[in-house]
Amino acid sequence: MPGNRLLLAVFLAVPIALRAAPRTQAVPVPAEMRSSDYTVTVNGKPVDVTWAAASYDFVSFDMTRPVTVEITAAAPGFWDRGVDIQPWRLGLRPTRTGQTIRFKLDAPAKLSISRPGDFLNRAHMLFVFAGVPPPPPPTGANVHIVPPGIHHGSLNPKSGDIYYLAPGAYIFGSLNLWNVKDVKVLGRGTIVYEGPQDPNADEGWMQKPDWHCVGALNAHNVEIDGLTCIVRARTWSIQMKDSTGFVYDDLRVVGGNPGNANQDGMDWLGGGDTVVRNAFIRSSDDVFAMQGNWDGYTEADMLRPGHDVNNILIEDSELSTSISNIVRAGWPQKIFNSSNFTLRDSDILHGGIGACGQTFGLFGFWGANGARGEHTGYTFQNLLLDDWYSLMQMDQRQPVLHGFTFRNIWALDQPPLATSTITGDVKDVTIENLKYGQTPVKTDAEVPLFISGGAPPAQFVAPHDPVAAFTVSPPVFAPGQRVVFTAQRSPNAHYEWLFGDGTHAHGRSVHHRFPDAVGTELDGAANGAGRFRVLLHVADDAGNEDWAAQNLVAVARWHRAVESAAPLVPGLTWKIYPGTWTELPDLRTEPWVFSGESRSLYSEPQGFTRYATAWDGLLDIPADGGYTFYLLSRDGARLVIDGVEVAKTGPPFAQVCGSPGNATRFDVGSIGLRAGKHTLHLEGLHSASEGEPRLLWEGPGLPLTDVPPAAYSHFRRDELIR
Repeated sequence: MPGNRLLLAVFLAVPIALRAAPRTQAVPVPAEMRSSDYTVTVNGKPVDVTWAAASYDFVSFDMTRPVTVEITAAAPGFWDRGVDIQPWRLGLRPTRTGQTIRFKLDAPAKLSISRPGDFLNRAHMLFVFAGVPPPPPPTGANVHIVPPGIHHGSLNPKSGDIYYLAPGAYIFGSLNLWNVKDVKVLGRGTIVYEGPQDPNADEGWMQKPDWHCVGALNAHNVEIDGLTCIVRARTWSIQMKDSTGFVYDDLRVVGGNPGNANQDGMDWLGGGDTVVRNAFIRSSDDVFAMQGNWDGYTEADMLRPGHDVNNILIEDSELSTSISNIVRAGWPQKIFNSSNFTLRDSDILHGGIGACGQTFGLFGFWGANGARGEHTGYTFQNLLLDDWYSLMQMDQRQPVLHGFTFRNIWALDQPPLATSTITGDVKDVTIENLKYGQTPVKTDAEVPLFISGGAPPAQFVAPHDPVAAFTVSPPVFAPGQRVVFTAQRSPNAHYEWLFGDGTHAHGRSVHHRFPDAVGTELDGAANGAGRFRVLLHVADDAGNEDWAAQNLVAVARWHRAVESAAPLVPGLTWKIYPGTWTELPDLRTEPWVFSGESRSLYSEPQGFTRYATAWDGLLDIPADGGYTFYLLSRDGARLVIDGVEVAKTGPPFAQVCGSPGNATRFDVGSIGLRAGKHTLHLEGLHSASEGEPRLLWEGPGLPLTDVPPAAYSHFRRDELIR
C-alpha cells in the first residue's frame, strides 16, 4: 500500500512457471484479482480474467500461432446490442451463440471488446492482451526478481538496478523512480495502484512517491518493458518530471475511476527524450499530456515558468480515453517550450468526448490567458480513428505554435462530432491526406475547421501514391449475393481487403459474398439489414500506405415506400412536449402543447427552455438500397423509420470544467428501403444544450452527407386532422 516499501528477495533460480512457454501460455491470476464477469478460453483452455478498474476487465496470454478466443459473458443478454472489437483495422468479427462470442486471432494484438458505442466511464469493457512470450529473467548482482503472486508495497529501484516482474506478479503500490539513472523494469508483471487521493477533487498532479503507478523525478535512462499498470485512484497514471531517456515497450495501462477525470495516461512535466511503442493505454483523461511544470492551481503556480519538453515518439500503439484528448499540450497561463513530438502508426480506439473549456480532440493545445512559449515540430501520422470527437483544437495567443503536421489520418466510420478550431498565433499547420471513409478532406469547411484570431489558413496537401479508393458492384445486394470490389490502380501497390465479417482477401479486384444481415458489430438482425465496415489497405514496396473505408449494407428484409394520393408539402411537422427530463422519455405517453411545420429539423419552443420535440413526415429515398443513418445530439435523440427504431443516441454526458451543456452523442443504424417515400419520426430532447439533432445518411451512390431539406415532406395539416 502507499507509504510502505516492498522488501524483495533476489531469486537466483528461475521459477518453473517462467521456463520455456508452450505455443499458448496464459498469465496466472491470483484468486483475489479474478473477475467473474466473463469466462474466457484460448484454444479451448481456460484463461483467468482480471478485474482492472471501474467496470474494466482484462485477460493476458502469450501466443506463437493463431488462436481461437471464446468469451462468455455472465450477464444475461449481454451481447444483445452487438459486439465491437477494436482496433477496427484488424477486421475482426466474432460469431455469437447466446452469451458466448468467439473469434480467431492470427497474431499478437491488444484488443478492446465492448458493445457498440459503449465506451464511456461506466462502460463494461474487456481488454485482451495477446503477446509474445517474454524473455527469460536476467541474471546479475543488481537483478531483483518479483515472483508470481500478490505483493504489497512499492518498488524503489536504485541507479543501475534491474527488476524482473514475473508473469502473474501483482504489486499493490507504485514504481518510484526518484533521482535515479540506468534502471530497467522488465518481465510481465502488474502494478495495481489504489491511492488515497480524494475521489471528488484533483490531487493526482502532485509529484511525490507512492502517488502514481509510475512516478519519476529527475530520472534518466530508464527502460520499462512488459509492464501492466492498473490505476483505480483519481491520479495521473504515469508521471515524469524533469526526466529523460525513457523507453516504454509493450506497456499496458488501464485506468478508471467514478469521477471520470484527472487520470491521465502519461504526463511529461519538463524533460522528454522518450519512446513509447507497442502500448495500450485506457485513461479517464488525456492519454498523453505535456507541460513545463505543474505545482498546483494557485496563480503563482500557474505563472511559474516551466522546463522544456522535447523529443517524444509514440508509435504502434492502441489509445483509448473515456474523456478528454488523446494528446494535450499547454494550459491557460502556462509558460514553457516544446518541440519534436510524434504520434504515428497507431489506432485511436476512443478519442474523448465533450469539452473542458476547450473542446476535446485528437490533439488539443490550450495556450490561453497569458500562456507563453514556442511549440514546434508536432507530427501526427498514419493514425486510424475508430470512435473519436474532433481532429484538433489549437489556441495560442502569445508566440507561437508552428510546424504542425497531420498526415495520413483515416477516420474509418463516423464523421467528426465537433468542429476543429485554430485560434491566435498558430501557423504552418499542414493537413495531408485526412480521409473520412473514402473521401479526402480538401478544405477547412470539410474538416470542419474554424480559424480565428489572426491565424492563417491550414495548408491542405494532396495525397501521394498509393491511393486507396474502390467501387462496389452491385451497390445493392442481399446476403450470399456475389459482390465485386475494384480498387483504384496505384503503382507498385499491394491491396488487402477486410470485409467486416471476419474475412479478408488480396488483389486489386476481388469478389465476396456477405454471409448474413447482422453486420460487422452483430447489431443488424432486428432491422434485417447488416452494416459491414469494409476496409481497403493499399501499400507499396517503399512502405507508403493508404486506407479507405465504406459501410455496405446487406439487405435481407425490405421496407416498401408509402403509397398515398394525398397532397404533400415540403418539410416536417413538429410537436413540443414540455418537461424537465434528464433523458429522452417515451413521448407516446406524454402530452404535447403545440405544434408547427418546418423545412427541416427545426422547431419553435415559444418560451420553453426544457422540452422535447417530435418531428414527423416522410423521407424521400432516391433509389432502392441499404441506407445507413448517423444521428448526432447533445441531450438525446431517437430516429424511427417505417416504425423501426434505427438509431438512438446514448444518455446525456455532461461536459466538464464548467463548459455548458452536454457533449455530442452519436449513434448509427441501417435499414433496407425501396425507392420512394417512407415515414420518418425523430425525437430530440432539449434539457441542457442548444441546437437540434443532426441527421446524416449514406447509401447507393450517396456519400455520407446531411439529409437535405428537400428530402422531407409531409401531408397537409388539414389532411392530418382528418
